[in-house]
Amino acid sequence: MTAGEAYKAKLLTEDALEAATAAYLADPSKPVVLEIGDKRLDVAAAVMAHQWSADELAVEDATPARRRNAVRTAVLLAPLA
Repeated sequence: MTAGEAYKAKLLTEDALEAATAAYLADPSKPVVLEIGDKRLDVAAAVMAHQWSADELAVEDATPARRRNAVRTAVLLAPLA
């Protein structure tokens, strides 16, 4: 199951996704873990595993919305462990 599938099934709330995204963007060096039922997702690992998202975050003049969308995409496509 991916985080996106958990989101569609309403196991991952919009508030939790937004909070994790904001926390990661505020300080990518701090660990941010989403807990979805008995599964966990490391947001930094999800971003690094998703090449497009990692590339988007490396763009110096990327807008906040572009950065936010990059993190959300990585999270929603990531498999839950």
